[in-house]
Amino acid sequence: MEKHDIVVIGAGPGGYPAAIRAAQLGASVALVEKETLGGTCLNWGCIPTKTLISASSLYNVMSHPNPFGISAGKVAFDYGIMIRNKEQVVEKLRSGIALLLKANGVTLVEGTASFAGRNRVVVHSSEKDDLSLESGHTIIATGSIADLPDFLPKNPRVVESRAFLDLDQLPKSMVVLGGGIIGCELACMAAQLGVKVTIVELMEDILAMLDQDVRAVVRRQMETDLGISILTGKPAESVVAAKSGVKLVVAGQTIEADLLLAAIGRRPLTQKLALDKAGVSTNPKGFIPVDTWGQTRAATIYAVGDVTGGPQLAHAATAQGIAAAEHALGHRQPAGPRIIPSCIFTAPEIGLAGLSEQEAKQQKRSIVTGKFSFLALGRALAAGEPAGFVKWIADADTDQLLGAQAVGAHATELITEATLAIQSELTARDIARTIHAHPTMSEAWMEAAHNLHGECIHVPPKKMKGN
Repeated sequence: MEKHDIVVIGAGPGGYPAAIRAAQLGASVALVEKETLGGTCLNWGCIPTKTLISASSLYNVMSHPNPFGISAGKVAFDYGIMIRNKEQVVEKLRSGIALLLKANGVTLVEGTASFAGRNRVVVHSSEKDDLSLESGHTIIATGSIADLPDFLPKNPRVVESRAFLDLDQLPKSMVVLGGGIIGCELACMAAQLGVKVTIVELMEDILAMLDQDVRAVVRRQMETDLGISILTGKPAESVVAAKSGVKLVVAGQTIEADLLLAAIGRRPLTQKLALDKAGVSTNPKGFIPVDTWGQTRAATIYAVGDVTGGPQLAHAATAQGIAAAEHALGHRQPAGPRIIPSCIFTAPEIGLAGLSEQEAKQQKRSIVTGKFSFLALGRALAAGEPAGFVKWIADADTDQLLGAQAVGAHATELITEATLAIQSELTARDIARTIHAHPTMSEAWMEAAHNLHGECIHVPPKKMKGN
């Protein structure tokens, strides 16, 4: 039996930061991981996909005519080298986590954890005897796994995102079942490398969490620039897989491809935790209900990240893990709403924070919006990246910023300024009066704030003077 102040189950983006923060606060910490450090994000999610997307984006730019007069001759790519580079990036970051854990005195325990009581965890390992850990508090950070629905055939030609990222070569054609974030990101990556891609989405449009004007820009670029076929509002009526490929029927149309990528949701990893022995229950979908601090109905047990049913975002899990560790050790920061940005690495990129325009309208809030197009932005035109815009959503009475969305080049970087502004409860006037450097992409936020008040210098008035 080992005794620790804190036991963390899961070493992903929620778990390992929780363990390190608890150790910084002087706690004795054990971190249990059944597979590899970094969890899904580092090993089969955020980092691998963005490494491949960076490569595919560069290839796409170099293989098409550009306004700069730059030519590199015949451009080619080696997917095997891309995969090896992806693995090297992952290994480097994974090694960095191991060093951080060691430097902070966190005890790493390899194996699968389950509860034997509210303050006792048993770690099962195929190579060692079971180890019992007694703790003052436990933080569950086991994450989620891609869900393959039962109607899909069990066949090597049918894969989820993790298996797709393990492929050593790309198919010539593929169908992506699901037009959410993961499906659209991987569809764009593959299409940029010449794969014939078809997206099948049951809902009326892809990326349904976005405002319609943002979706329109993304869909137009995906269809016209990348040649992706997007079928929305229709289910896959049948799916057949064989050694040679897959065949789908969608609204009477037959679609054939080399591969089917299922990207239609994830489910929490709670089944092997024996939560009932700790007095913790899950909701009907298998997620663990928690309060603002990640505390479950069992006072000494916390849960963070995907397993709670909140935003399935690595940075959200990290913030939750740190908050849970601090709360468990008595370092309780003031509670309050936290603005969680979201970044989507499609082509073009998308960033969003706070309320969307459609969410604000659903809440029957009185709002005003201000947009600024990259077509009128000097830096965007100079870089040859004029597609897209930024948009503010503000309270019509107080001018307080409620939300923001950006679509286009560098949108995933631009959204951080908007997140800080919304979190700080700034007004559109505050942003408009803040001098932004020129020429930069970020000055679009200033222009959009001016436009919200009808005072934008670089946008013509709705009614021209003299008319």
